[in-house]
Amino acid sequence: MNLAATAFSPAFNPVQAIPVPWRDMVSHRDALVRFAKARLHDPMLAEDVVHDVFEAVLSGRAAFAGRAALRSWLTAILKHKIVDLVRQRAGTDSLDDESEDEGALAIPCPNARPDELAEQRELLAQTLRRIDALPAGLRDAMQLRVLQDQPTEAVCKQLAISEENLFVRLHRARKQLLC
Repeated sequence: MNLAATAFSPAFNPVQAIPVPWRDMVSHRDALVRFAKARLHDPMLAEDVVHDVFEAVLSGRAAFAGRAALRSWLTAILKHKIVDLVRQRAGTDSLDDESEDEGALAIPCPNARPDELAEQRELLAQTLRRIDALPAGLRDAMQLRVLQDQPTEAVCKQLAISEENLFVRLHRARKQLLC
């Protein structure tokens, strides 16, 4: 019988399982729990997932072949258990909670409210008016470098000034805008 025929037969098992003694697995428990806590940020879930790892090994669903260190192998199983848990819980949070606490359903919006947008626009318009009121040298430096975001070299060339002079002008313009 050739090797190819053996590889596709149902009785072929290229990985021979090595029995893992309980005390060897438990000696890695603290490291596994720390690993799970760091990813799940929940000590109880971390304990549960590590328990699931030990259960998988003891029930034979996971077979140690000795190709890696025991802790590495257990950590790999733990990673898969964590991914499974996250996937399982991904769709379970509901906004239709029947609790009386209205604050629990409040989800903050990352966008600014309309009144905040109006304030920001007014502040921007005021700042642009103040930039326009600056002396010509300071105003040109602010408009080209800050508002138009042109590179320092291009602004210096256009205004025929040194880089140091540009920074002085920008500093003086900002100082006047803050007063």
